[in-house]
Amino acid sequence: MKQINLGNSGLMVSRIALGCMRMAGIGKENAEKLIQTALECGINFFDHADIYGGGESERVFAEAIHMSPSVREKVILQSKCGICSGYFDFSKNHILEAVDGSLKRLNTDYLDVLLLHRPDTLMEPEEVAEAFGKLKSSGKVRYFGVSNQHMLQMELLQKYFDDKLVVNQLQFGIMHTGMIDFGIHVNMKDAASVDHDLGTLEYCRLKDITIQAWSPFQYGFFDGVFLENDQFPELNQTLDAISEKYGVSKTALAVAWISRHPARIQTIVGTMNSERLADICNAEKVELAREDWYAIYRAAGNILP
Repeated sequence: MKQINLGNSGLMVSRIALGCMRMAGIGKENAEKLIQTALECGINFFDHADIYGGGESERVFAEAIHMSPSVREKVILQSKCGICSGYFDFSKNHILEAVDGSLKRLNTDYLDVLLLHRPDTLMEPEEVAEAFGKLKSSGKVRYFGVSNQHMLQMELLQKYFDDKLVVNQLQFGIMHTGMIDFGIHVNMKDAASVDHDLGTLEYCRLKDITIQAWSPFQYGFFDGVFLENDQFPELNQTLDAISEKYGVSKTALAVAWISRHPARIQTIVGTMNSERLADICNAEKVELAREDWYAIYRAAGNILP
């Protein structure tokens, strides 16, 4: 598995990471098999959040990986906090309490990375910075990032926090390409020219912030997967042809399409099926030619000006 530097942290992480949102529902035995498959494929990065399974996903993960000091030093753990029932909470107390809860469930003394989970418009950046500083000085969290935030939200937080943010987790995939569409349609008046993200992709590249792509196989907002979906015949026909050319599945090809972007995007995959995870990791065998990358982009319904 190829690795990338997470932001400018020096943490060398697998380009494909395992998202553990659904781990609470698969049981310890299946979780053990899944984690072992991930490790055998070269995945060393595991993405969590305090709300996944109501915290149960973190607990099941810790049991399934048989967490111990020797195990802990071989993996990189990321968790997220801030989403509550019906509201977001980036208050200092909530952040500190959420981290303590995740550490207990994960049976570890520290997180490698903590992300703020979606934007909280009531965020007081000074308070967040104070919480981050306390977590860093106590050794509970090594690095920090955000999810689903645009450049000005990140800049506001960075005004008060000296450590550089290392991650922004964003929805991105073949059927969710807004953050690259407008860059292709600069100076146009069509719908694709609208910048919904305030240049977040370019900002992250300029600031050495790693973009983590979540829901890489989804279209819309959790509307379903586009693979083998009758709603997208042209896309699936194109993926069939190109996957045959490279000798991988369409699932692996969809991840290879993300990895081909020079922004060094890390893909978070949430499958709880060991065989499918191993198949996804075949994406690492593929370096898509430019014409194939654009053929997939066009087949997804995008128009080049």
